[in-house]
Amino acid sequence: MTELKGALIGCGFFAVNQMHGWNDAAGVRIVAICDRDPARLQIVGDTFGIERRYSSAEALFADGGFDFVDIATTVASHRPLVEMAAASGVATICQKPFAPTMEDAVAMVAACDRAGVAFMIHENFRWQSPIRAAKAAIESGAIGEVFWGRVSFRSAYDVFSGQPYLATGKRFIIEDLGIHALDIARFLFGDATAVTARTRRVNPAIAGEDVATMMLDHEAGITSIVDCSYATRLPVEPFPETLLEVDGSKGTLRLSQSYRLSVHSPDGTEVSDVQPRLLPWASKPWHNIQESVGLIQRHWVECLRERREPDTSGRDNLQTFALVEASYLSAAENRTVPLSEFLG
Repeated sequence: MTELKGALIGCGFFAVNQMHGWNDAAGVRIVAICDRDPARLQIVGDTFGIERRYSSAEALFADGGFDFVDIATTVASHRPLVEMAAASGVATICQKPFAPTMEDAVAMVAACDRAGVAFMIHENFRWQSPIRAAKAAIESGAIGEVFWGRVSFRSAYDVFSGQPYLATGKRFIIEDLGIHALDIARFLFGDATAVTARTRRVNPAIAGEDVATMMLDHEAGITSIVDCSYATRLPVEPFPETLLEVDGSKGTLRLSQSYRLSVHSPDGTEVSDVQPRLLPWASKPWHNIQESVGLIQRHWVECLRERREPDTSGRDNLQTFALVEASYLSAAENRTVPLSEFLG
């Protein structure tokens, strides 16, 4: 099996998880890294033994020598970097959120299509093992035909300590966290046709919204609620768990705190522990997300080798990004927004 070579652009807070994930992936090696911050470049380079280090993406692509690039930078840089990769004929993974605007997102997909290169958004929440277990239970038919669902992420965790820039943007929880929950709703219940959203800022020290509630109308006739909060103080802090409620014609499914999956069907109630693996380099409570990083990276490698489109391709993720944009518009204008306003 020919070794796949990759490059990482962005050596910040989350990129270390991605480097560990690449180290665990079979037949893959990161051969170059890039960051404008010399200190971060040195830390990641020294930690993972990467000799090729760049402060300029232009210089990185000019030297080449890799099959794909993993873009782990902030959103404003995504479009120019993705278009640079496409122009160089390099397959690309891009961190979420996809882009600053829908126009940018569509342009990025088009650039990769024209270049004939694979393009995937690093949307890892649907790859969390508890979410995959819930999906398998739904698809087993145990609870019958689904008609209602809820995807919930409510916490008081200080996310700003590790990522202080999150406190400064006019958009916060839908763009940073809600995007994951909305993608889970699509993964479990299918694409949506419209969204109604309400937002609120509880924390006075931040610029954006820290609470959001969204109701989705899905093509399959399912109604789902997606709710997110970083202002919810609970007796037991659930961060970073996503909780689920799903109602079907024959029963119900609940994914509750501490990764307990309960499936109630005509045959009775089955409760199972779907705790994610604690990888050797991971740490609680982040192990859920850290495991999912490795799983989506493994999926990317399989798709590259088999020449098939990733599940969270740029084209697919336009649907999730449209839900983010529609949610902000709905909250601003106090109306239900059809996804057709963004997807045509």
